This record gives sequence, structure tokens and C-alpha cells, in this order.
Amino acid sequence: MNTADIINTISSMHPYAYANIQGNSVVGRLMAYSYHSGTLLVVEASGLPVTQCMQGIHALHIHEGSSCASVEGVPYAASGQHFNITSCPHPYHTGDLPPLFSTNGQAWMAVYIDKFTPEEIIGKTVIIHQNIDDFTSQPAGNAGTKIACGEIVRFY
Repeated sequence: MNTADIINTISSMHPYAYANIQGNSVVGRLMAYSYHSGTLLVVEASGLPVTQCMQGIHALHIHEGSSCASVEGVPYAASGQHFNITSCPHPYHTGDLPPLFSTNGQAWMAVYIDKFTPEEIIGKTVIIHQNIDDFTSQPAGNAGTKIACGEIVRFY
């Protein structure tokens, strides 16, 4: 695995799966590429809340639910809990990801994850939270309100 190989994968291949991420002000996309024995994730988002110094840090997780629907007035409640096929505690859930770091409400990130393959996250959701994940609190890192959601589907 090297940077040139990763850039080539992103620029020359379609993602295996993707999600259009939407919230009140947030718009973005998650793209999942098959890479080695795991997944190369690329996430972009704009309209993120600015917290301090024109920056924001927002928790990002794959959730077990298949829908971004609200339940009883709670936004994105149908997304469920963190995707966790190993029954490990937070921050070792299968769906726990590095946070999004934004400047002026915009963020971009690429990360290699070997905890799941793109096939395993199809039918799941991706959630951006209001706050940073503290990587300690159970069950979800005290990440705050779900501010955006996307349903992960197969790219055709």
C-alpha cells in the first residue's frame, strides 16, 4: 500500500459503494472502494457547523440501520446504533471512523479501513455528528446530535 496506489485507485475506479449525505445544512458524499483486504473511504462534506476558530471536528460513524428516516420526530433515528459485527466496545466498533476536521464548514478525508469491506456496509448508513467523538464514552463517544445521514448503496 502506497500513496500513488491509493491515488490511482481513487482516480481510475468507480467506488464499489457510496452514500449521498444530507442534513439541514450539510451536503456530502461517502465513497467506498475495495482496496487490499478492506476499504478505502473517501468522505467530503460542506455546510458543517463551525465551532471554534472557523473550524469544526465532527464524529463520523457507519451505523447499522438502513434508513435515514426520522422516528417519532428524532432525526435519523432509523439509522440505529454503530455498525458493530464484532461486539467490541466503542471506539472499537466496526463502524467507528476517524473524525471529520472542517475549515469554514468544509471537510475532505480519505482513510483505509480493514475492519470491513464495501460489500459489508451496503444497506447501512453513514452519520455525521454535531460534536467530536471522545473515543471513550459508551456507547457512542458522546458525539452529540446526528446532523447528517446517508444511505450506503451499491455503485452501478
